[in-house]
Amino acid sequence: MCPLATGRSFRVPPIDAPYMHIWATNASTTLEAMVNPVIAACDRGFVPDRIAIVTNPSVTATVDRAAAIMTAACVAYDDTEPTIDRHPLEAETDFTAIAAAHRRILTDAPPDATVAVDITPGRKYMGAIAFAAGFRHAADHVYYLLLRSEAHYGKLYPEIPRPAVALIDLLEAA
Repeated sequence: MCPLATGRSFRVPPIDAPYMHIWATNASTTLEAMVNPVIAACDRGFVPDRIAIVTNPSVTATVDRAAAIMTAACVAYDDTEPTIDRHPLEAETDFTAIAAAHRRILTDAPPDATVAVDITPGRKYMGAIAFAAGFRHAADHVYYLLLRSEAHYGKLYPEIPRPAVALIDLLEAA
């Protein structure tokens, strides 16, 4: 819901303000794989003002739902309504296009922006390509959301007990 409709105040950045917290991720057929890492990052203080999703035609409806939830989470944590950028692929297995999309997201970021790459959603090769791009192009964070029990699959982050979930920054763990 738009913050104006709630009566809550919110900040509006200047039109030419650069994005400062950028979240790059892959699309997935699983809604929770896309939204839970963003909510966990918000919970840790990283509230993105730009979310870039590498997507393909087979997951359009799920991406639309995920984008709405991600936006609501960012607004709830910091009154920040993020810009959602979709980077469409023609084919889910176009490895070169996946790499190029992540490279563009990372290299187009303003120099003083903090960039996080989320490798949780998508197929394994998509996560591997996103990880390589994050490492190669100096992302500030490369995140993976770990669920410690299958009992919590299909749940949104607020419903998962904190001991059962962890947002791992693989750049710190390496």
